[in-house]
Amino acid sequence: MYELLYRRVLQHIPAETAHRLAFAAIRFAGAVPGLGAGMRRVLGPADPVLRVRTLGMDLPGPLGLAAGFDKDAEGVDGLTALGFAYVEVGTVTAQAQPGNPRPRMFRLPADRALVNRMGFNNHGAAAAAERLRRRVEGGRAGSRRRTAYVGVNIGKTKVVPEAEAVGDYVAGARRLAPYADYLVVNVSSPNTPGLRDLQAVERLRPLLAAVRQTLDEAPQAAQAGHAGAPEPRRVPLLVKIAPDLSDADVDAVADLALDLGLDGIIATNTTIARDGLRTDAAEVTELGAGGLSGAPLKERALEVIRRLHARVGDRLVLVAVGGIENADDAWERIRAGATLVQAYTGFIYGGPAWPRKVHREIARRARAAGYSSVAEAVGTSGRPGPGAHR
Repeated sequence: MYELLYRRVLQHIPAETAHRLAFAAIRFAGAVPGLGAGMRRVLGPADPVLRVRTLGMDLPGPLGLAAGFDKDAEGVDGLTALGFAYVEVGTVTAQAQPGNPRPRMFRLPADRALVNRMGFNNHGAAAAAERLRRRVEGGRAGSRRRTAYVGVNIGKTKVVPEAEAVGDYVAGARRLAPYADYLVVNVSSPNTPGLRDLQAVERLRPLLAAVRQTLDEAPQAAQAGHAGAPEPRRVPLLVKIAPDLSDADVDAVADLALDLGLDGIIATNTTIARDGLRTDAAEVTELGAGGLSGAPLKERALEVIRRLHARVGDRLVLVAVGGIENADDAWERIRAGATLVQAYTGFIYGGPAWPRKVHREIARRARAAGYSSVAEAVGTSGRPGPGAHR
């Protein structure tokens, strides 16, 4: 049904307009008393084999929604009602900003891909923090049971000079830390001038160190209280990297993350590459600059996860994103070393039933391989599952 709707209607609407309409429907579903909860019972991951305990969270499944879809923390309840185990909101910047001029999002249906140059359009850290605060405090008061874990992805405000980037990230982190189940430093979007330069280790070190210190000092740090616990806890910190980094730079970021005591790495963001696309090259060129996401990213994103796991083992939590279209892709990333997986473009093309289908099929693969938990399969690529010896 969704594929028919997509072919007949959605693909004829500008991509950003279609996103706004779909997201409005999702927010509505999450806001209607009883509707979101009912959807969650039907669509949410319930198989115990899917449960993952990581980063201080007890998740019902490994599949979450990547940053970029819900930039302002407006639709967390509706998105988890569709079956995502957690939602990463953002990218949020310390200051509100409109993003780049439209049009700034484009479909490549032949490649099951998107190109975007959104430019971190969002209402700013204060607005996102206030929305998250209302969710948290409403859940504590019992007026609205909290139903989801929420990661917060932060980036640099465009008008802030690169020399002042550390202070800008710190300002965003300070605002959002009390309401984040984990926080991600995004230095890998291609749509903010100079941002990717911050991935160089000599520039990344002081940035990550400052954000880590801010999280440790934040008042009421991470009292998001998903389980109702009021005590502060250490907010997990991750960094999100680009697929366009060289292998040597991937290794350097991994070593830095270990050295600074980070909790994990998210791999990968969108790519500026345009190699091997089925879409006509002239058409792609006409679309202009932006980050490419979706199926074309699959091979490189998988390579990066494998390389990171070989470098850090289980000392860091690896989160895989990029080109995950189905359960096979997700399962391959898990076995390559990812504890969690995320999707964006696969969800756009797959439709509202996609998260439930992927979780269900991951559970089926885990049981068929003889695992009692998806967590047991992390990093087992190249080794037979326990069921192979029965």
